[in-house]
Amino acid sequence: MAPRAYWKGYLKLSLVSCPIALYPAASSSERVSFNRINKKTGNRLKQQLVDSESGELVDKEDIVRGYEIGKGQYLQVEDGEIEKIQIESTHTVDIGSFVPRAEIDERYLDSPYYVAPTDQVGLEAFAVIRDAIRDKKMVALGRIVLNRRERVVMLEPFDKGLLAVTLRYQYEVRDQAAYFSDIPDLKLPGEMKELAAHIVDSKADTFDPTKFEDHYESALVELLRAKQAGAVIQPKKEEPQPQRVINLMDALRASIGAETKKKPAAPSARTRATAKKAAGR
Repeated sequence: MAPRAYWKGYLKLSLVSCPIALYPAASSSERVSFNRINKKTGNRLKQQLVDSESGELVDKEDIVRGYEIGKGQYLQVEDGEIEKIQIESTHTVDIGSFVPRAEIDERYLDSPYYVAPTDQVGLEAFAVIRDAIRDKKMVALGRIVLNRRERVVMLEPFDKGLLAVTLRYQYEVRDQAAYFSDIPDLKLPGEMKELAAHIVDSKADTFDPTKFEDHYESALVELLRAKQAGAVIQPKKEEPQPQRVINLMDALRASIGAETKKKPAAPSARTRATAKKAAGR
């Protein structure tokens, strides 16, 4: 079954355009999720909206949006009024500029989407836009309306299609000064930096997402299996808190020793020669 498109519209670069569809590139649907239920009856709970003053239930047709303009005062806005706001990016991703990928601060990256052409007629135009972005080794910036909000979107070639990542606006990104201003500038001893660098080198690896396990998710699954089997759930012992570092140099040296023990020793020349001889028999 073909994936269902999250958004459909057009990708436009100057006078070149093609029909496209966006598909979410990430999903949380595989996570364990819970419903709220009545502990006494085991029945699922139903959420209802009530008037904060009268306490009466509100019918669906009487629910509208309200923008607070004062304490307890709201400006009512109908869905139809919002739908009348038509901007070009409602149905079109118009590429406005190209920038080096390295210039985009990681804090601005939000949600990823796969972008693919929706018909054979626009396939060539899609390929032209995709390859132009790839050849320039840059990313494209455009605008798109998702969930009635206009978002800036970054486009870059990905496999045979494009990867679109919505970007946060500047007002949505917090300034780091409030969090880092109290951290003093320290001049660290050279030996201390060398020891830390050695630990980093010993842990150097390639990024492989299959190595990362969601331990909390796994524990939830085990909990549900155990409860379904009627087992009594025993609380796990709390892990001891890491000890506070008293002497940083001693801790760095001890870390190097611990990492060395974890790694298997490299075979000696004599061991390798013996192995080769055995393999040749």
